[in-house]
Order: sequence, then C-alpha cells, then structure tokens
Amino acid sequence: MKPSFQTDAAIRFGYGLSPVVAAPLSVEAMLARLQGPDDMARRYPIIPFAQRAEEERVLGVLRKAMRAQEDGAKDVFKKANAAARADLMREMRVSMLRPMLSEDGFRERLVRFWADHFTVIARSKGLAFVTTGYIESAIRPHITGNFATLLRAAAIHPAMLIYLDQIASIGPNSVIGKRKNRGLNENLAREVLELHTLGVGGTYSQTDVREFAQLLTGLFYNFRTGVKFREASAEPGAEQVLGQSYGGKRARLDDIHAILDDLAAHPDTARHIARKLVVHFVSDAPDERLVDHVATAYRDSGGELLATYTALLEHPVAWENPGQKAKQPFDFIVSTMRALNVSPDQIENLKLRKTRLYLHAPLQVMGQPWLQPAGPDGWPEALEDWITPQGLAARIQWALVVAGLYGKGLDPKEFARATLADRADARLVRAVGFAESRLEGIALVLASPEFNRR
Repeated sequence: MKPSFQTDAAIRFGYGLSPVVAAPLSVEAMLARLQGPDDMARRYPIIPFAQRAEEERVLGVLRKAMRAQEDGAKDVFKKANAAARADLMREMRVSMLRPMLSEDGFRERLVRFWADHFTVIARSKGLAFVTTGYIESAIRPHITGNFATLLRAAAIHPAMLIYLDQIASIGPNSVIGKRKNRGLNENLAREVLELHTLGVGGTYSQTDVREFAQLLTGLFYNFRTGVKFREASAEPGAEQVLGQSYGGKRARLDDIHAILDDLAAHPDTARHIARKLVVHFVSDAPDERLVDHVATAYRDSGGELLATYTALLEHPVAWENPGQKAKQPFDFIVSTMRALNVSPDQIENLKLRKTRLYLHAPLQVMGQPWLQPAGPDGWPEALEDWITPQGLAARIQWALVVAGLYGKGLDPKEFARATLADRADARLVRAVGFAESRLEGIALVLASPEFNRR
C-alpha cells in the first residue's frame, strides 16, 4: 500500500511523524508554512555570529597570555574556554530542539541542506565556536529568497573567508603583495565554482579558477574590523571568468558581487542545485525528469528558491518509492526524540555531561560528529555511507538508551503504528510485539529499516 501524503511529507521532507504535531496535509500547506514566520528561531535563539566572534577574539588574547605565562592567565583562559564550549553544546541542543518540535519540518531540513551545501568546518582557531552563528546569519534567513542572495551571504561570510583561507589570499601584483611578497590562495574561488554554483564537471577551467581567485583578493576579515574590501591587497586590472570581464583599473567589492550574481544565474548552477535537492530529498539515483523539472523552475524564476522547492514538491516522481534515502545520524536522533515526544525541557535543560553522553558522543560514534564533516563538500548522501554495520550497531545501542530514558510506558505496537503510520510493515508490528520487553520493542522500531530510511 502506498503511504499517505501526510506520512511521506513528514518522513521524506521533514523530521518524521510526531504524536503531538500534525503532519502537513498538502504541498500548499508545506509551502505556506515555509513562507510563514520562523517561529523556532524566535523561540530558541542562537548566539549571534558577532558575539561568538568576539568570544573567539578574546580567547585568542587569553591563549597568548597563557603561553606567555602571565599571572592568572591560565585560569582565566580555562574558564572562558569552558564557558564557550558549554554554549556550543547548548547550541547543539537548540539545533535539535527546533526540528524536534517544529510544524515546519521542511524548513528545518532545508536549513541543514544549505548549511551542508555551504559547509564551514569548525576546526581551526577562530572557528571553533562560530559555525552555528554563521548558519544563523548566512543560511537560515535566506533559504526562501533568491539563490544569488544566499550565495553572497554564505560565500563572503567571515566564517567562510577564514575556513577557506581567503584572508591570506593577496594579489601578487597588489601593493601589499609586492611589499610582503605574498601570493594567491585559490580555495574560495575553487569551492564557489565547484561546490557552491557550477558543480563538479561544470563549464569552467583552471584559468577561470585563477582569474576568479584574483578577483577575490580584496576580501579581508579580522575580528576587530569585520569584513572589508582592501584595494591595497586586490590584484589590479580586469579578470576574465567564463568569458566575461570583471573589474578594471580599480578593484571593487561590487565586481565580486557581480560575478556571484552571474554564477547564480548560470545554467550549470541551475542543474547542480536541482540535482543536489533531488538527491538529498528523494533518491541517490535521481530521476532525470525530476531534475529537469526543478532545474527549469530555477532558471525560469531567476534562481528563486521558493519556485525551485515548489517544482520539487509538485512533481509526482518526488513522491514515488519511499525509503530510498537514509536518515543521517543527526536526523535519526532528532526524529527519534520527535517520535518519543520528548519534552523540550528534557533537552533544553540537559546538563553538559549528559549532553555529551546522550547527544554529542552518539553523533560521533554514528559517523557524523557535530559540525565536523571531512571536507568542504559536506556530508555524503549515499545510503551505503550511513547504513553500515558499525553505524547500525551504534544506532541500536543508542536506541536502547533513549528508549529507557524516554519510552517508558509506551506500547511497542502502538508506537510503531504512530511513528511509521502506513509505512509500518505488518511483520515489524508483529515482531515488536514479541520482544522480550517493552524497552526492546521500542528500540526495535527505532532500529528498523522503516524508521532509518526516508
């Protein structure tokens, strides 16, 4: 039997069914929610990027003082660092609470999708505590607007400039480049072309990458002044990218905005974005009819993301053959908490040690450490990357723990029917009824293929 629209909408395009939050009744309802106010962001705020950046700056000063063995510096640094880490764990809880409680699961999925598309890895000094603020300022406000606006916000955000070493890129023939004998860094230019816009195999060459990198050289950021354009570090003269000339005698930030807008409007970008959306939400082996439909909507609308999402949701292929995608560990944990109807207080007020024990460490063991993908291309999408013997063992172990914490008193059969609705296989319902305990029955539902796939 084909699952109902509500079941597929909640599981394939959201974070699963909830016993207290109604699933959307139609595509129109999904889009209406997406265009409505962002209630979860208001209810559960994230520390702004600027505030976190200032914390990073202060930590840097304290770190230097500690290394210089200044009196009391070690204790002050340890206290400030511990507070910053506690805030980071709180923001992980908040990032889970939002999709766990939201009536707008599609919005929450899109935030994660675009945060992954514009990956910034919180690994180096200066980035350890700012990534959630970056997502909040550069990604979340722009997911229903025009892609060009989102691209500008993410690609030249301070976090991206730091992560991809753009702040170290100097035009070789610029005033600063000649004086300091500094040179070009192509990281940002390459990733914008290869990952953010045209895609791997797009119509660009190494020459385009280098010319684009030269155009970007004026971008600079530090914690004191913020992002600014330094003409003294910008490569002088015009640059040729994809056959188009940008810049002139004087380098300007407007030239960078112009090329980003042109890249956003490029047909290769339309195709790349369409394919990524279809792969993420529908199938690892995307149907080209659906990719074409979404890409056409993107092109015809000039990169309007709402029109792009509408095309995705309105096509019948998007609703065929459920269960082709694996829930990534973050999604698995959130959908489990949602299914168990865990109260917000139980997550929001979780102590630091238990946050690490029940949430942070399990993400690591399941293969998706918090904010730590392997590279700028983000997390893998393929089902086989997530449904592995080690990954499944970690999910089963965690399911047993949370079933004991939050699933007491639940009937496993009723839980299976409520959590999976008409995706619940009759054999699974029978099997959980034969489990040795209710706890094991609940865990069996959470470990089932039906629950771990979209």
